[in-house]
Amino acid sequence: MLVVRAINASDLDALYGLASQVGTGMTTLKPDMKMLGDRLAIACASFAETIPPEKRDYMFVMEDTDTGRLAGVCAIKGAVGLDEPFYNYRIGTLVHSSRELDVFTRMETLYLSNDLTGSTELCSLFLHPDYRSGNNGKLLSKSRFLFIAQFPQLFTEKLIAEMRGYQAPDGSSPFYEGLGRHFFKMDFHHVDDLTSLGKKSFIAELMPRQPMYVAYLPDEAQEVIGKVHLSTAPARRLLEQEGLHFEGYVDIFDAGPVLQARVSELRAMRDSMPAVLDAEAALEVCGDLGQAEPYLVSNTDLKDFRMIVTSANPHSGKIALDDDELHLLRCHHGDTVRTLSLNPRKHSHV
Repeated sequence: MLVVRAINASDLDALYGLASQVGTGMTTLKPDMKMLGDRLAIACASFAETIPPEKRDYMFVMEDTDTGRLAGVCAIKGAVGLDEPFYNYRIGTLVHSSRELDVFTRMETLYLSNDLTGSTELCSLFLHPDYRSGNNGKLLSKSRFLFIAQFPQLFTEKLIAEMRGYQAPDGSSPFYEGLGRHFFKMDFHHVDDLTSLGKKSFIAELMPRQPMYVAYLPDEAQEVIGKVHLSTAPARRLLEQEGLHFEGYVDIFDAGPVLQARVSELRAMRDSMPAVLDAEAALEVCGDLGQAEPYLVSNTDLKDFRMIVTSANPHSGKIALDDDELHLLRCHHGDTVRTLSLNPRKHSHV
């Protein structure tokens, strides 16, 4: 069985194993033991509430309880850009016109921006290839929204997610080759490694401050602005289901889209509900048990947050889970849990 839970100090070796599978383009999850160890320490302090909310980095792992293996990882950073610069390109438009020549042109531009500084960030989502089936990806990604809905006071008004940008089959970034390489004079993977280690000051030192005209870039670079990595497309769809959307910000290296939303407008904030664990609660099903809608269910314990997907449906403020599910959540009958339908309902307008 699978459970998404708060990471703990004993997960470091398994986390390194996951990070070794990720590949390039995800700067927040590199196979660097010191970096991962430092981040895990911050995550443990975050769940223990021993550091301020804006400095917290909540990391969650998906555990296969039958084998003890970690199947995936994801995270929420309390606020970005407060200790080190957080850069994006904002896509803009410049208009050039001349009445005398009867010329009117609109030019798309890229502005170096710190507009998203201070936002809460969804990051580090990775599901091991062996587990990419069924509802596993949804469980891992959407666990973060249930956590936010349970503890909204810990997060800022705006939520963002930087998506990994498009890469060619050989691992190169057409956008970086068309723009960034001219200024950084190093290959994409080297820059990727530097940013993952927090060495971002060189961005401000080397990148031009004036708007960049998109039309001056090679066609291959223009075509991938706002496009995601092939393996990231499912993750983008899941985030959009939960209320995030693209508003014209992209990563400065690979031009991957930055999705954003107001926390107050997330589906989980609107539709998730508390329910009391009750052994006698009736299962609310659609016709018969086989058609029960899958639900996300989490406990309400910040320090030991745990979440599962179940076929049990809440009804009249109660929900019935079996003994194995109670064990996974570390809950007992009479405890309160938080519930959310795994898939958006038609009335959700998401």
